Amino acid sequence: MNDSGHENWLGERAYETVTRNGFEPAFSSAVADQLAQIETKRDPILTQDITDLRDTLWSSIDNKTSKDLDQIEWAEQLENGDIRLFVGIADVSAYVKKDTPIDRHAEQNTVTVYTETRIFPMLPEELSTDITSLVEGEDRLAVVAEMIVKENGDVPESNFFRAIVRNHAKLDYESVGDWLEGRGDIPQKVAEIDGLEAQIKLQNEAAVRLGDYRARKGALDFESIESSAVVEDGEVREIRAVVPNAARKLIENFMIATNVEMAEFLERENVASLRRVVEAPERWDGIVRIAAEYGEQLPSEPALPAFSAFLARRKAADPERFPDLSLSLIKLIGAGRCVVQRPGEDAGGHFGLAVNDYAHSTAPNRRFTDIVVQRIVKAVIADEPQPYTPEELDAIAEHANLQEKAARKVERRMRKIVAAAVLQHHIGQEYDAIVTGDTKAGVFARILRPPVDGMVVRGQNRIDVGDKVRVKLLSANPHNGFIDFAAE
Repeated sequence: MNDSGHENWLGERAYETVTRNGFEPAFSSAVADQLAQIETKRDPILTQDITDLRDTLWSSIDNKTSKDLDQIEWAEQLENGDIRLFVGIADVSAYVKKDTPIDRHAEQNTVTVYTETRIFPMLPEELSTDITSLVEGEDRLAVVAEMIVKENGDVPESNFFRAIVRNHAKLDYESVGDWLEGRGDIPQKVAEIDGLEAQIKLQNEAAVRLGDYRARKGALDFESIESSAVVEDGEVREIRAVVPNAARKLIENFMIATNVEMAEFLERENVASLRRVVEAPERWDGIVRIAAEYGEQLPSEPALPAFSAFLARRKAADPERFPDLSLSLIKLIGAGRCVVQRPGEDAGGHFGLAVNDYAHSTAPNRRFTDIVVQRIVKAVIADEPQPYTPEELDAIAEHANLQEKAARKVERRMRKIVAAAVLQHHIGQEYDAIVTGDTKAGVFARILRPPVDGMVVRGQNRIDVGDKVRVKLLSANPHNGFIDFAAE
């Protein structure tokens, strides 16, 4: 396991930043010992409680460089018009047992931390990118969510079970997205594997059904522009925008559906579990103000259908600037948090997704809360005692919320360091920007192309969160990540 991270100055800065924010970037000798034991028993064993689905035409869609594959998919057209959808989730808990050294390390870090130049995995890479990753062409254990998707997008039936699976094709967002949207040729793997073209098209149909159903319920359809650094020989060459497409939307819809069904399943089983909650925004007045700038009137109290309809109209009217509007509104809604759902209680829903129950469960290689939920689900499936008390879950949720904030802080700082390395050559240039924060530390804005955050140190008193402004770049320091703007 590589634990130094000192391959270049960006790697050194990333290592320092994650350590300073409460993460343990290095794995202990106890973790190494446990990993050695796991590697001697790495091959999955088919038992009576595990269904053999290796011949099913599973595939995955992820980033080109991703190796920690958490999810694979398969769909079947039924005679009555329904689509049976399988989502396979990496069975990490089959190898990482509770209260073992690897588990304790994962519980401390809680998440994999992604910086622009290096990944700090929650689990040893020998696990997350191999033994517990749903890599192409290998037999792997999975927890499968089986869902029936009606023609209107409703999911009236779902089931969960353990299986042994094989990913027959690792596909990427860009090529699949271009193909599905008619802007590119069919990906080579899709063309070469018999039946995969029809399979991906059927999956896309199921995803569209799911997305349309949530939209009718008032789910918010944002479109944000994310960034990705291009680093060569330890130096940042440019910052590229990551553009949403049909393939990303397909996986997003499957992930949301699985997380909703998982939460509802655990609620029906009357067991305590973890939930992801996004409450109605406290700064709704800011959202109303922004809508008014477009000649739209939203209710004085949070109302999902009206909000969703406003977003749909703006996306249709001005698709090019819709990501900018989305960023303003997302900042006003605020971040979600992890809470404990106790039997008979209502922990709250997910405002943006327009769902009452939502559990993080589809990324156990990258999030500790997903491993916890997976253990709870498997205990229900096997009719075994629950692995956690509600009080243990309370502690896990509280720590997960703190570490999620810390991870966002790390990732934001490293994005600034990388961005400053690029922008230091563009002092004095003007950019369109969105005001993204007003804190004790100062007022912050994000320029849109390339997507970069910085502090507004001049003219900040006359702007507010969500405002669109024109800013001038005053300074950019790649050593501390400080980027300063003046509001014009």
